[in-house]
Amino acid sequence: MSDSQALTLPKPPVSLSAIAASTPGAKLHGNGELLVSDLAHPRMVTGPDQMVLILEAPALGLIPRSPFPVKAAIVAEGIEVPEGMLEGYVTVVRPRLALATLLAIFEKPLHAKAGVHPTAFIEASAQVHPTASVGAFAYVGENAMVGANTVIMPHVTVGADVKMAADCVLHAGVRLGERVMLGNRVVIHHNASIGADGFSYVTPEPGSVESAQASGGKVTGQNAQIFKINSIGTVVLEDDVEVGACTTIDRANLGATLIKKGTKIDNLVMIAHNNTVGENCMIVSQVGIAGSCEIGNRVVIAGQSGLADHLKIGDDAIVMAKSGLMRDVEPKGVVMGYPAVPRREAFQNYMHTSKLRELFQDFKALKKRVAELEAERQPVGSL
Repeated sequence: MSDSQALTLPKPPVSLSAIAASTPGAKLHGNGELLVSDLAHPRMVTGPDQMVLILEAPALGLIPRSPFPVKAAIVAEGIEVPEGMLEGYVTVVRPRLALATLLAIFEKPLHAKAGVHPTAFIEASAQVHPTASVGAFAYVGENAMVGANTVIMPHVTVGADVKMAADCVLHAGVRLGERVMLGNRVVIHHNASIGADGFSYVTPEPGSVESAQASGGKVTGQNAQIFKINSIGTVVLEDDVEVGACTTIDRANLGATLIKKGTKIDNLVMIAHNNTVGENCMIVSQVGIAGSCEIGNRVVIAGQSGLADHLKIGDDAIVMAKSGLMRDVEPKGVVMGYPAVPRREAFQNYMHTSKLRELFQDFKALKKRVAELEAERQPVGSL
């Protein structure tokens, strides 16, 4: 299910038959006309019109103990529901996929009032669509464009010349730098910074890093002066991109740092200048990506991984958690470790490392035995 499809889902109260029709791989059992207004864990039922989520068989035992009668449930395929326990239920093949649909159906809307709050400041040259919402103390800069049904929560800064398409959501504290471009249905969470200058500097003569690279690790230069390389480009987030809280994406030196459609970026991620991130990627918390990398489509970069600059990662590759990536990754490659190597090679290295203690003990014993044998071979001195 894509983000755009989620916009057509039914809203509560909703019948079981409508839930089954909206959920991939679902099958309806019992009363399809039963209406439910919310989704709850079996331990946390607070009303008779809630539907419970049963992903494991033991959770069925919680239903009779609920303070309110439970009539409906979502049940993982293969779990047998006793006859008469529920008035109606829906079985699903992939529970997590079903959960994504269900939470979209029962999501609580943001408390955002239509129109522009009296304390918000909109520059005269900016264009805000009449259906958009701009919250308290928000700022929309010169020549910025805010699209239809977009929600800008309080204390958001939208820089000059920003172009924002329809149905975007900017949560409180978001900062959009000048010239940033957002596609449709982009979601940016609290205090993210999109469009800060890139960390890009140069020294008049080869400095410490350049000299070390050229000489195989020997530092012969000094960073006597450091000159800034300005970032006059921008950041482009295409349709259905989501950016987590406190994440930073830097503008390009020239052109654009580009995040392609459908990509999801977690909290506390750093994406440097000049990067291109492909479609439908997942970048997990505390990942750091240095500048000018080319990341393919559907790539997964797991938590706390770091990428050196100017790398190429092929489509469908996986960088496992806490990896330090210093070289390119082929399409569908799976790498891990520091420095990151193919997964199979990394596990072999770990296995061999775990045997080092035993190996050293064996070597010590062997060394002792060799010394004993050498001593036995020494000729006996004459009296």
